[in-house]
Parts: sequence; C-alpha cells; structure tokens
Amino acid sequence: MNGIKKTIPLLLGAALAIGGVSAYAEGKISIAQQFGISYLIFDVIKDQKLIEKHGKKDGIDIEVVWRQLSGATAMNEALLANNLDIVSAGVPPALVLWDRTLGKQNVKAVATLGSLPNYLVTNNPNVKSIKDLSEKDRIATPAAGVGFQSRTLQIETAKIYGKDDLKRFDKITVSLPHSDAAAALISGGLDVNAHFASAPFYYQELAGNPAVHKILSSYDVLGGPHTFNIAYTTQKFHDENPKTYKALFAAFGEAAEWIRNNKDKAADVYIRQQQSKLSPKLVAEMIADPENDFTIVPQRVKKFADELHNIGVIKNKGDSWKDYFFEEAHVLEGS
Repeated sequence: MNGIKKTIPLLLGAALAIGGVSAYAEGKISIAQQFGISYLIFDVIKDQKLIEKHGKKDGIDIEVVWRQLSGATAMNEALLANNLDIVSAGVPPALVLWDRTLGKQNVKAVATLGSLPNYLVTNNPNVKSIKDLSEKDRIATPAAGVGFQSRTLQIETAKIYGKDDLKRFDKITVSLPHSDAAAALISGGLDVNAHFASAPFYYQELAGNPAVHKILSSYDVLGGPHTFNIAYTTQKFHDENPKTYKALFAAFGEAAEWIRNNKDKAADVYIRQQQSKLSPKLVAEMIADPENDFTIVPQRVKKFADELHNIGVIKNKGDSWKDYFFEEAHVLEGS
C-alpha cells in the first residue's frame, strides 16, 4: 500500500517512558499488552514462548520484548512513534487508529484477543436500564468519552435517543481505573454508583455487593458476542518482517487452541504471568464462562466499525471485516 510514512526518529523521552525499547528489524519484536483476563492469549504466548517456537520452525531466532502499558492512548502513541511493534487495545481505539492512518502508516489488526462482554453495573436500586440514569448518577470508565466502554454506551444511546443525543451520558461519566471503580461500587462509597466494567471487575462487583446489578451488556449493544480487544501493527512492520510476523500469527492460533483445551492450566498461566492476586477459583470461573471466548476469530468487528462510522467516530468505512485486518487473518471465518 502507498503512503507509508518513513520511520519516525526515536525521541529520547518517549523511549524512556516505555523502557527505551524501539521497534526492531526482522527477528526481533516488541509487544505491549494491557492488564486483565482479556489478554490471556498474550499471557499464554509469553509463558510458552510460542513466537520463538514458531520462528525456529521457520529457521529464525526471534527475540521477543514484552511491555505492559495501561490505556489505548499510550499504546497508539508508542506504535506511531515506532517504539513498539505490536500493541493491543479495545476495538474502538484500534479502529480509530486504522481510520486515521489510512493511506499513511496503514495500521491494521493482526488478530483478536477474544470475545468478552463488558457490563454496565450499578448499585442504585432505582436504575434498571440506562433510561433510568439521571444527573445524580456517576458512571466510571477508564477513558470517559473515548474508550471502549464510552463508545459502546454512545452507540446504545444513539439507538434510543438519536445520534444528536449520543453523548447524553458523557456528562455523568468520569474517568476512573477499573480497580478504583470496583472498590467504590462494592463499598457503596464515593459518588460513583455505576461502572462500565470488563472482567474480572464486574465479577467482583456482582459478588461483592448484593445491591450491584447489571443494566447493560456490550453483547446487547452489538447484537451478540463481539471481539473486545485487538492486537494491531503498522503496514511497515508487517511487510518488512515476514518471518517474524508469520511466527506471531501462528503463536496466536496455537495459544487460542491451547486455552480451549486447557482451561484449568490457563488459569495458572494467567495468575503467574499477571502476578495476579485473584483467587484461582475466580480466574478459572472467568475462563470457563461461556460468554468469554478466547478466540482469534473476529466477531462483529464489521458491526462495531459500522456503528462507529454511523455516529461519526470514524470517517472511513470498510466493505468487510477483512479491510481492518492484515491478510494472514483472512483465512478465519470472521465477521
């Protein structure tokens, strides 16, 4: 594809911010993941050294550097600054970067990290649906107005109140880390009484306070199971590192299959790799939950993109889910 920007010079400050790691040539790869059970596929890839394994099969030794960052903004900035090769975030931030780099860096998805719902929960007994939310309520999300949870709520709000009023609930939404929001809902303290949460947080909230109840699932908004997080990279990295990329994609497939066949062992991997303090019982419960599918197959990504286009978040619109993914993923039965 045309218009790919030349590598942006590495800025010292940016390098220090993420540990001084820059994007590498063939045979080396830097990857960043965020926190939580939705990144289990990455945990397995790292734990079992699957990228290195598949590289050796193709006659190449691959050095893999792992980083953990919080938030899509940091991910996207690091990718565009050429400080990371592979980053990961929710579908909306990934699609926004696809949209903004079209014809330039041409950012696309490598594979999905699974289909997992997010729940909007509240401890306000008077709120049974989003129609009951008032100016007295406060909804916590990690990135108010722009993150996965806010964009999903905007999509649902536009359906009910129209596109002109899609940001109706932005004024009662506050940015708060998932862990802090969960603590607030369980204790009943602070002004925050609602939380659009990913796993494990909504599990903890529903179990920790009998007043907490679900008022919306992201699966309801998109019409069924959908991809939550995506791993993505630039056209430049994809094209200039064919063997490394091939090993990466093979690692995704093997990790997903291994999780499907070893759910109990997968819980141990998650706790070990994330150094998690969650109980093994809860982690095993999340992995076994039929709503959570740790698959690399895109689900309703095209639907998500269409909805984001409809509400004006992205300007461009693909004809197929495949337009948002590099060709290696096109063999999958995605949507």
